[in-house]
Amino acid sequence: MLFESSLRRELARSFGAALVVMLTVVLTMLLVRTLGQASRGEVDPQALLLFLTLAVTGQLPIVLTVALMAAVVGTLSRLYRDSEMVIWHTAGLGLTRFVAPVLRLAWPVWLAVAVLALLVGPWARQQSDELRQRYEQRDDLQRIAPGQFQESANGRRVLFVDRDTQAGHSGRQIFIADHEPDGAYSIVTARAGELHADDRGTHLTLHDGQRWRRSADAQVWEGAAFERYTVRVADAPAATVELRRRSAMPTWMLWSSRDAALQSELAWRMGLVVCAVNLVLLALAATSAQPRLGRSGNLLFMLLAFVVYYNLLGAGQDWATRGRVSVWGYFAALHGGVALLTLAWLAWRELPHPRWRRAAVEAQA
Repeated sequence: MLFESSLRRELARSFGAALVVMLTVVLTMLLVRTLGQASRGEVDPQALLLFLTLAVTGQLPIVLTVALMAAVVGTLSRLYRDSEMVIWHTAGLGLTRFVAPVLRLAWPVWLAVAVLALLVGPWARQQSDELRQRYEQRDDLQRIAPGQFQESANGRRVLFVDRDTQAGHSGRQIFIADHEPDGAYSIVTARAGELHADDRGTHLTLHDGQRWRRSADAQVWEGAAFERYTVRVADAPAATVELRRRSAMPTWMLWSSRDAALQSELAWRMGLVVCAVNLVLLALAATSAQPRLGRSGNLLFMLLAFVVYYNLLGAGQDWATRGRVSVWGYFAALHGGVALLTLAWLAWRELPHPRWRRAAVEAQA
């Protein structure tokens, strides 16, 4: 049918354009944030592209939802603006006849949102957390770049190496300033040193240097020269305990849990899928010919509706986590209320225009 084919083609073009714009904006924002984290030493600069990819993957459900909503609003607004909608209405095609072509285009996007929100997104956040944790737990000597002062992970030690070997296991002109747990301070300088590991951890053996120490209750520094001095720079690796934030837990684990916080996370993920469906139908019902609002009036209204809807979804998750509301009661009230409002709006949009149906009947007669 000419009506459906032309409408789907225009919707597809609008969706592609909106998706490119949304991805560009999100990529720019995430890139700035990731570069800031890398400059603060929170993420590995060598894995910057991987961190960025995982971050974008976690935001794709929202990006696809907004792009699809913008495509529906933009297409219908153009039809109203160019008076094509009047032609379709005169031919007997009411607003509800636009639902089927929109759904045929939207269902693959909704399926992608469901897969990303329920499966891919949690996996991406889990991988990002694991990369961040491994980077934070690296040895102090692995943090050092030749010619730069570097603080240790616990903030108690500052290390400096003037030159190191290509293998990274030895260096020259070494400086170590250490704030010991008992409050004492010590400064160690050495001509050379090398790393070695055993069952107790990683040790740095220094050669031909000096050590200065001041206890916590004294004001005098005590110094001593040495030919060989060993200091432990990293403990032996302990058994790691797998700790996951709720947003990084697999969906099947949330489904089998009865904890309110985990159930609220599950409701959030499922809510992203339902939100994508409701917003497309709401865009279909809300878009109309409003010359006073200008060309972007419908889009601004839908963006405001998305922000309110999204914030209510997040607020419901927080309230359910704290036990203020029922998880699934709030889920049904929010999404069911938006769905009923949308359907009622669509039905109301059809009622004031019986002339379209009469004109179609007269034309067929």
